[in-house]
Amino acid sequence: MSDVKKVVLAYSGGLDTSVILKWLQDTYQCEVVTFTADIGQGEELEPARKKAEMFGVKQIFIDDLREEFVRDFVFPMFRANTIYEGEYLLGTSIARPLIAKRQIEIANQVGADAVSHGATGKGNDQVRFELGYYALKPDVKVVAPWREWDLLSREKLLTYAEKAGIPIDMKHKQGGAPYSMDANLLHISFEGRHLENPSAEAEEAMWRWTVSPEAAPDEAEYLDVEFERGDIVALNGQRMSPAQVLTELNRLGGKHGIGRLDLVENRYVGMKSRGCYETPGGTIMLRAHRAIESITLDREVAHLKDDLMPRYASLIYNGYWWAPERKALQVLIDHTQQTVNGWVRLKLYKGNVIVVSRDSKSNSLFDMNIATFDDDGGAYNQADAGGFIKLNALRMRIASRLNSKR
Repeated sequence: MSDVKKVVLAYSGGLDTSVILKWLQDTYQCEVVTFTADIGQGEELEPARKKAEMFGVKQIFIDDLREEFVRDFVFPMFRANTIYEGEYLLGTSIARPLIAKRQIEIANQVGADAVSHGATGKGNDQVRFELGYYALKPDVKVVAPWREWDLLSREKLLTYAEKAGIPIDMKHKQGGAPYSMDANLLHISFEGRHLENPSAEAEEAMWRWTVSPEAAPDEAEYLDVEFERGDIVALNGQRMSPAQVLTELNRLGGKHGIGRLDLVENRYVGMKSRGCYETPGGTIMLRAHRAIESITLDREVAHLKDDLMPRYASLIYNGYWWAPERKALQVLIDHTQQTVNGWVRLKLYKGNVIVVSRDSKSNSLFDMNIATFDDDGGAYNQADAGGFIKLNALRMRIASRLNSKR
């Protein structure tokens, strides 16, 4: 273990990563550099600095990555209308490649030979972090404490923390938090404890960002969303940065009970796992994006995107953000978005996102002269449809004749 001289730890300041910090110092006898990413989790991050200082950490990085997170990770993912297994908007998955990227940047900056994370050996995050590490720094050493140590219970963690002088807040002394939570600007997730039984309904008090649809306002709220090249640039006529857009969409969606999800997903490591998610802004964003694409994308281009989306979603879920195939797909997706410009009007009401209108002055493929059910003045010759139908039916007519002779 002595070959690790300096390690950059992804550090939240919570109990688990604080134990990891001390464990790295004790076990590897190495210098630890801490890195805490602000990706919109909504927590005060300075306590993480104080805890790191308490254990003699000299190099402490606390970085505001909110704009980069939305601009370079969330927005590109939503250009593909990405959903995993038909429901999940990948709020946790999409944050991991950014954290891995910045961790490797810091490792290069401070001359560290190793990186470390707090993901367990049962989850997806270990895969996402480490695939990112190796893609960006092929020879880096990775220390994954949950795959090495024997502190595999809450009691053992608390005992280690107490002996090491790590501050333990009251919730841990009283049995720990009721759920394991992960939050960023795109979502908040809940796992563990009560939720490990898939037949148990999530408690209403669990939800943090959204009111229940029943408690949402009785009056609908209209929202105008403006797109440029597939990304939202303005809400209700006010231009905003990517992080501001998602923050405001989260506020509006939460107010109207939008974006709750209770899901049993198939993890990369092979097990099924139940989680509850709040993604109010992402739910609105996805609905609006599909609406603007409906009038700006060619039919076959739109269908091709839909065919590729599940593959793209799996790549992100399974940690392949930095893989060449994901990058190649992104080039194609981004090419399709050059004409995705215009606006969508939505109605938010009791858990629902309802599209009421949309337009694109420069890129709309919707031709009212052709689509009308009234007299189109010769814009569309309905007689042409007969030959088209017969040609497409030819193979079935041949097969039918053959079958009738048997």
